Amino acid sequence: MSQELEIQAEVEALRERFSDTKTLYREVCALLFFRHGITPTASKLYQHVRKGSMSAPAEALAKFWEELRDKARVEIDHPDLPDALKQAAGQAVSVLWTQATELAREELTAIRVETRAEVQSAQASLEEVQQRNTDLKTQIQAAQEKVAELADQLQSLGAELEQERRTHAAATARGEALSRQVDELKLEQAKSRQHFSAELEKGRAAIDEAAQRATEAEHRALREIDRERTARAQADKQLEHLRSKLAESERDHHAKLLEANAAQTRLAAELDSARVAMAESSTLNQAQATELQQALQAVAQHKAEADTLRALVEQFRPAQRSTRRKRGSDAP
Repeated sequence: MSQELEIQAEVEALRERFSDTKTLYREVCALLFFRHGITPTASKLYQHVRKGSMSAPAEALAKFWEELRDKARVEIDHPDLPDALKQAAGQAVSVLWTQATELAREELTAIRVETRAEVQSAQASLEEVQQRNTDLKTQIQAAQEKVAELADQLQSLGAELEQERRTHAAATARGEALSRQVDELKLEQAKSRQHFSAELEKGRAAIDEAAQRATEAEHRALREIDRERTARAQADKQLEHLRSKLAESERDHHAKLLEANAAQTRLAAELDSARVAMAESSTLNQAQATELQQALQAVAQHKAEADTLRALVEQFRPAQRSTRRKRGSDAP
């Protein structure tokens, strides 16, 4: 705070205390001279007070100097002292009072300088506190922005977590669906295996029955060939019928074998697809593949048996023809 502002503030305080214009001007004179060490003038008084006419500060200033001279002049009034001593003593007291006034004014000036230094230090401290307050506000704003950013990140992570949960639920649902599909494929495979086994047993029974009938027919033909040509012809027809039935059985068997192969191929493709989704069912699928391989081996064995039976039939045909030729040559 500058000296002029300080003086003006003190004048405003005196204005509130003293309402009389002359008294106010006199107090302002004392303020300028004794407190601030400034020689008061009428223009300075009016500049600070601005009350009344221009003669009011001049009258107040004159009265102030008169009172000051009266206070500075000390008279020693004693009947026993000579006048010269009285005057010397008065001047000495006046000099002492003047020196005391000057000393008080110097002390006042030092106090004023110290007070100004303290005010400047307080202002510097205030500015430092204000700067710290500004820095704290900046830090608080940065922290608030960081908190907002962290809140956005937390919200984003929550959304990602929810998405991951949904993805996991969807994957679990797909895994359950694949498990159900695998169970259905296993059930269908078991049914197909049962059906194939039943058809295979039927084919074997038909082939065995046909082989047995063919054998019986051949034996009857061999026993009755010399007695009845009609019976031989009937036996030949029955044999041809058996051959056609055997061929039909073979065709049916071949068709069923192709159907079984197609079913096996489809099941293998479905099992491969299920094996990709559910790796843990590979052991069971391998066991099922082994069973299918065994069934194929049984079919191959059955085919070999049929081929054997066909070879036997073919072997029988030449013998029968040679018998016919022999009977023909013996006839008259």
